[in-house]
Amino acid sequence: MDIRIAHSPDSDDAFMFYALAREKLPTGKFRFSHTLQDIETLNRKALDGIYEITAVSFHAYVYISDRYILLPSGASMGDRYGPMIVAREALSPNELAGKKIAVPGKLTTAYLLLKLYQPDFEEIVIPFDKIMDAVKQGSVDAGLLIHEGQLTYASHQLHKIVDFGEWWDSETGGLPLPLGGNVIRRDLGKENIEAISRLLKESIQYGLDHRKDALDYAMQFARDLDVETADRFVGMYVNERTVDYGEEGRRAVQLLFDRAYKAKLIPKAIQAEFSD
Repeated sequence: MDIRIAHSPDSDDAFMFYALAREKLPTGKFRFSHTLQDIETLNRKALDGIYEITAVSFHAYVYISDRYILLPSGASMGDRYGPMIVAREALSPNELAGKKIAVPGKLTTAYLLLKLYQPDFEEIVIPFDKIMDAVKQGSVDAGLLIHEGQLTYASHQLHKIVDFGEWWDSETGGLPLPLGGNVIRRDLGKENIEAISRLLKESIQYGLDHRKDALDYAMQFARDLDVETADRFVGMYVNERTVDYGEEGRRAVQLLFDRAYKAKLIPKAIQAEFSD
């Protein structure tokens, strides 16, 4: 059975899928192919159910939950760190109101967090890897950074205005910040979903158990990061909570949906549903 896995071209996702991409695990009847696209493109394609398995933002899950179900492993969660707002000059968070802010896509969880934090701003949608340039050039007042930009913004002489991981931690009493997860199409059926779920969990664990080899593979997707910084970035988003959400992780996902609905930022109340 051919199974298409879609994920973003980032070192953490590459690390996660290393064992499957390099055929380090026996996969039985399943043959996996990998498609790499930026997260907002994956969010949009998930609306049409293009891929059997895809990484998506939790924000996007709201709109695809009828077709996809969350896998119990593969989450990206921040532990007092996450997407952040940066600017050329040091601003207070209150000064973001009314500002022109570059965002990486309106279905990203980062965008949803920004709307929860400060609903009054003008969004300018820009590919995630162009946002720092837009901020430096002055075409926007501030930028919403995801991926490696969270570690490299200072080297571009940009100032952190707010880190949503820190904000979420203070807002929720220490829950992790849910950003994205892997989902699988419901029409594959219970038996196939369970088997594929086990393989994905094994792939993540294999990467953690063979860290050097998995990191060597992931470096080709590290977008000019040195090995030490790439290793740090992978460690931020591939860890025990990636192997399994745990009770806190699942509670954090549900709380995100509940708060977004209460703030009228999503069209319906949503229940986080996992394949196990």
